[in-house]
Order: sequence, then structure tokens, then C-alpha cells
Amino acid sequence: MTYDEELAQRIRERVFAERDLAEKRMFGGLAFLLEGSMAIAVSGQGGLMARVAPADAAELVTRDGVAPMIMNRRPMRGWLRVAPDVVESEEALDEWVARSVAYVKGTINAPQEGGPA
Repeated sequence: MTYDEELAQRIRERVFAERDLAEKRMFGGLAFLLEGSMAIAVSGQGGLMARVAPADAAELVTRDGVAPMIMNRRPMRGWLRVAPDVVESEEALDEWVARSVAYVKGTINAPQEGGPA
């Protein structure tokens, strides 16, 4: 299955003004990267792969159509799979894109663990 081009365009419209934005085909889908860090992707399996604060993930997976992202039989910390029907509305897509972009922007500018504060 190829990724949903319409969903990719809807995301593109929301992130086009971001600084140092890149698109990259990955994992059968299309990833949107900010300063080289993947923020959100249109999945080749349908829906989104959204990067979120790991502390928020437990609450977010209680929502219908949201699940941990599993790769090589292991959950990926801070990544969620969001079903296509969950992001049908513009408001819902706005929320997921904004959440993912805000999280990645925060990690880009945050001091690294073990490094200078």
C-alpha cells in the first residue's frame, strides 16, 4: 500500500512555513522532518505516525484509533499510530500536526541529556 497523497498534502499545508522543513520517503510513507528530526509521517499502512511527548503517550492511546507504534515487535517510545478516520476532520489533523511539530521543536532546542544545561 502506498501512502495517502491527499493526507500528505493536508499535512504539507500545515507545516509549509516551518523553518528547515524536509520531506523524505521512509517506511513506505512520507515523513516530514524539522531540522532533520522526524515529526510526523503519512504511513504506507494508512493514517499517521505521530511523534509525541513520551509522557503524553499513555493518555493518548486511550483515544479511539490511536495505538503505540510497533517496529520489530517493540513499541517505539514517543511514537503513535493514528488511524485514517481519526484525522478526517481538519480540526483533528490540526491537533496531531501541532502536537508533533511542537514536540520536535522542543527537542531540537532542548539541552541533551548528559550535556551542558
